[in-house]
Amino acid sequence: MGLLKVGKPLTWEEGLQHVSYVRQHGVLQFIKTYNRLIDVRNDRLLYGDEIEYSLLRVDPEARRVRISLRSEEIRELLHEKERDMHSKHGTAWHQEYGRWMVESTPCTPYGGYTSSLLQVERNMRLRRARLLHALDESEIAPTVVVFPLMGTEDFTHPPTTPGGPVTESEFVSDEVINPHPRFGTLTANIRKRRGAKVDIRVPLFKDEYTSEFADGKGEGQIHMDAMAFGMGCCCLQVTFQASDVMESRYLYDQLAPLAPIMLALTAATPVLKGRLAATDVRWNVISASVDDRRPGERGEVTTLEADPRLAGGGVRPLRKSRYDSVSSYIHPSSAKWNDTALEVDEDLLKVLSDGGIDETLSKHVAHLFTRDPLVIFEGNVQEVDDTESTEHFENIQSTNWQTMRWKPPPMNETGPKIGWRVEFRSMEVQLTDFENAAFTAFIVLVTRAVLVFDLDLRMPISQVDANLGRAHCQGAASRNKFWFRSSVIPEDADTPCARPREMTIDEIMNGSDICNFTGLVPLCYAYLEHIQCDPSSFKRIDEFLTLVSQRASGGLVTPATWMRDFVTAHPAYKKDSVVSQDIAYDLMLCCDEIGRGVRSCPELHGQTIIEPVVKEGAYKTALDKSKLDSNERGLLLQRIRGRATKVDGPMSTPTTMTMQSEARKRSVGE
Repeated sequence: MGLLKVGKPLTWEEGLQHVSYVRQHGVLQFIKTYNRLIDVRNDRLLYGDEIEYSLLRVDPEARRVRISLRSEEIRELLHEKERDMHSKHGTAWHQEYGRWMVESTPCTPYGGYTSSLLQVERNMRLRRARLLHALDESEIAPTVVVFPLMGTEDFTHPPTTPGGPVTESEFVSDEVINPHPRFGTLTANIRKRRGAKVDIRVPLFKDEYTSEFADGKGEGQIHMDAMAFGMGCCCLQVTFQASDVMESRYLYDQLAPLAPIMLALTAATPVLKGRLAATDVRWNVISASVDDRRPGERGEVTTLEADPRLAGGGVRPLRKSRYDSVSSYIHPSSAKWNDTALEVDEDLLKVLSDGGIDETLSKHVAHLFTRDPLVIFEGNVQEVDDTESTEHFENIQSTNWQTMRWKPPPMNETGPKIGWRVEFRSMEVQLTDFENAAFTAFIVLVTRAVLVFDLDLRMPISQVDANLGRAHCQGAASRNKFWFRSSVIPEDADTPCARPREMTIDEIMNGSDICNFTGLVPLCYAYLEHIQCDPSSFKRIDEFLTLVSQRASGGLVTPATWMRDFVTAHPAYKKDSVVSQDIAYDLMLCCDEIGRGVRSCPELHGQTIIEPVVKEGAYKTALDKSKLDSNERGLLLQRIRGRATKVDGPMSTPTTMTMQSEARKRSVGE
């Protein structure tokens, strides 16, 4: 969720006098960092994932499900458990925007071996088990993108009242926001810079009795008015360490065209604010929820005058929200594909050029810095040493939320050496660790195939933008066509086959007869054969790639399609686009059970068997030597003898089978 600091954030009015300084010195910090660390090289591939969970409280008697505002308490429990564990076996837990959200990552990055691809799923399962261990009996934590009743009546536990000075929302309370001062300040300052509440409108799914369409007028919309509707969405992100700065820029460009495709392929957001949407993904919701552009910047007619304290005076037209698709490629060889007008701060562009930054990268940074800083902490403006810190750069960088993020090394002299990184940000979180691991592994393998086979996925950035819009459509993974290169191999670079054409995701992933396009999944298999992947690793990796392939072909559905079918087939559904409490309760319980592996879902996973994730065994048990008093010892021995007598005969010791049986009974009982 970006840069988290301890301190007092300034209000928007207090910080206005500093925004220009932060922008100017953020660029200076970048120049110093780039020139200082340009020779940093890390030949070894390292990567990691981020997964976000939703904490929900269920009431079986009333058949109600609500978000549980206990993330701080849950995180403290998890941190306490992790504190004394070796990092190799650890997991890391981070703050997120919502008080019902928890973010997890592996404690240390995965390595560059085929066996590490299997470690991804194991670590995800471990994280889920440890989170389950921290929950109350009435709580669940499914990996769903959005809570389906967010913003409806009585959707929080404990109860909250909509509104407050931060959001001024009609639908959600300030109390759902993480209490860390950054989050509330970010929310308020987006609204204040914009000059009004954020305005989120998503097309409503039209069914037989949808009331908004009853009079035959126009299109219905789902209206939302707060940052929580967007930043309350959960996702799957993957970050890679490249071997050097130029490889990081090259991989950024190569993966950018894939981001909209993977958004559609992982679609999991068909329900918003208790209604079925006519879209399947989260992206535009988040984009609108953090859109701080003033009317003139959005291209609207306005009487507002320019404010010299703001970037571009607050009137320079900006085509996109600060949460959107990438606007340009950043490798020098990619400049010809940058076919759209790129808004830049001309003064800062000159500073970057004079500082020795090449034109392509200078434009990228100068584009990021057309935005103002949204959170400034007291005592952290002029006090920041530009030669030792990148705080002002990260302030702007971390609040430009695009489908890709290019990340320079941090300027830390201590701790592990961290190189130039690329973050793939578009994917929606999936219901199971198997799916999340499969898509993580796929992205990793694509990067290896690109480098080893010298593939080229780049195409005009305008077509990447067009693809992001298409990815939002209902059933886009199986119904829509997307721009993609007809051939990605270097031999076809100067032939008509290199030109982009409209292709289905099935063709993109599995191949096409046109120009003998191989498809990305077969290219991943070719890479695995090239490196002579060991059989033990290949077995599970094959299942990962099969999931991607079958999802692309339509043999397996997206979570969005499965959820939509679940809602419309529910006995309580009235064909009115309304997802009632009753439906949401069953849907969330089912999502939780699928995620924990206790309910099979062949529509999503085919024949793949997902073993149950249980909280028992989430942590290693220490061989404790603390002495028991005589009473405790006597009661324990009595229990052991009782179990042995029932199953194994008088005074015999309980067998392993007996102990496992008793453990399962206790687990079910809990």
